[in-house]
Amino acid sequence: MVYNIRPLANGLSTDHPVPGLPFVDDSHIPLDEGPEAIEAVGRNQGEGMWGRFDHDYVEPRTAWSAFTTDPLKHEYGWSVRYHPDHGRTVLLMRDDDIASLHSLWQNGPLLYRAGGYWWDGSTWYRPGQIWDPVTEDYERRVARAAVTVSAADMLDGRTEPDRAYVHKVMTFDPEEPGPDTWLDHLALWAQRHQEQENARPLERCLVDLSSPELSGDRLLGVPEMAAMGNITASTLRSYLSRNNSEVPMPQATMSGRDHWSRPVAEDWAESRRRSREGVREVMTAGDRDNLSPGEAAVRDRFAANFQGTLWERPDVRKRWILRSRNEAAVQEVSDVLAWNVATSLKSVLPTDLLGPTIRHAVLDDFAGMLDRKTRRGKSAEEKSEIDAWEIPLSLPLAKMLDWFIRHYPDSAQWYIGEIMHEAHQRWDIPATVTGEALRLSVVRDSKLPADMVNEYFTRVVPGEQSS
Repeated sequence: MVYNIRPLANGLSTDHPVPGLPFVDDSHIPLDEGPEAIEAVGRNQGEGMWGRFDHDYVEPRTAWSAFTTDPLKHEYGWSVRYHPDHGRTVLLMRDDDIASLHSLWQNGPLLYRAGGYWWDGSTWYRPGQIWDPVTEDYERRVARAAVTVSAADMLDGRTEPDRAYVHKVMTFDPEEPGPDTWLDHLALWAQRHQEQENARPLERCLVDLSSPELSGDRLLGVPEMAAMGNITASTLRSYLSRNNSEVPMPQATMSGRDHWSRPVAEDWAESRRRSREGVREVMTAGDRDNLSPGEAAVRDRFAANFQGTLWERPDVRKRWILRSRNEAAVQEVSDVLAWNVATSLKSVLPTDLLGPTIRHAVLDDFAGMLDRKTRRGKSAEEKSEIDAWEIPLSLPLAKMLDWFIRHYPDSAQWYIGEIMHEAHQRWDIPATVTGEALRLSVVRDSKLPADMVNEYFTRVVPGEQSS
């Protein structure tokens, strides 16, 4: 996501200037010498300076991105993106933002425009907001009818480059408003650009995108945006004032007010519905405590339990008499309540649901290990000869099995038996090997003493003659 990472200016040597941004002289940065040289400007050059470069994931041999702290003014930094077919982008950033933009550039984006709309070399996409757990990335949602606008498209001969100027980084003030006649500045940039050796044709210097969803009359202001997200306008303004990263960057600022495209607002509303808070919102018991249905059921169960213990039992209720209320009396009551909780655990986490879940998870872990061994050349016939140390459980699953044993040792015995039975039926693994694999996995991170775990498995796992 490109939220709240805003370039301050274009570099003069960029192939793709950003509309509205002033141009700043970047001649003191070795842009033509490659990413290593850019990194070296700032890396290990002193306090408050840093630099880095990485080859692109998509085009690892020829495309790259790099950044460096500006050597003259450390509060700024330069972020550079290069692609062999699509040219170079050079942006002046706040130094705190250059590493974030560098990370965003690593998965295909070549240009960012209009508050996070991005281009991969052929297609324009809206800002990524909807997380896809399958691809482990944000969904790529195409901007409708998007057309790329080049520098040649914008320069029509009516500009006056003599009215434009190039900033110096030492005197550049990002708080100053952008140039009123930006096309004049673009014309000056075009003159300087075409003077370079092997200059990229202006028809291939991308400047902006045009899309119906970005038309000014279709943009939404704060009140409409807030309504889309089911919050108040004041809440959204509060988010914006705090630079909340969950709110997408506006697509335009008109008369000092932020505006968003409707599709971006719809994506934002969808991302809010899919967020942890949104999921929890739909799964509430609808009471004053804002608990989930499961939490409310546990509360109600123990509230009734405690009421019966504290009030309906005369031997406990007498502890509330002031003259009998002392530390020992309170401890007795606490012990009774704690005993009620401990003996009610199966009503909170029923073993008939938890046990089969752990069983299937353990067998799935085994299957994954054995499948990897087969791919490494171990035949199916050799699987019966597997050693216990070759099929360890993943750490979360080992800890879950440890928890199960600690809380329900008798139920765990049953399901460990089922695991040993199924491993023998599927892969001809001896029960002793399966049991030893489970013991090794549990004892490594168990909250129980090792001798207790070892003794437990001695009683649960059959001997060699039973394998």
